[in-house]
Amino acid sequence: MGHKVKGFTVTLEQDYSEEDVEIILNAVRMIRGVAHVEPSLTTCQDHMAKVRLKFEMKDKFYKFMKEYLT
Repeated sequence: MGHKVKGFTVTLEQDYSEEDVEIILNAVRMIRGVAHVEPSLTTCQDHMAKVRLKFEMKDKFYKFMKEYLT
């Protein structure tokens, strides 16, 4: 007997304003079996994580280029 699925987590490719995301929310709500849809708001922790990731990627890129060019 297989496992049962109770829900899904959907991640958007970028942050959208609440007004712009209304179309996506309504589309998900129209899927059969969907009981509830609630947006997850962007927080300062999200911003910090993006900045740190950007810094880490730049650092790795510079190290790679330094090794490649020497």
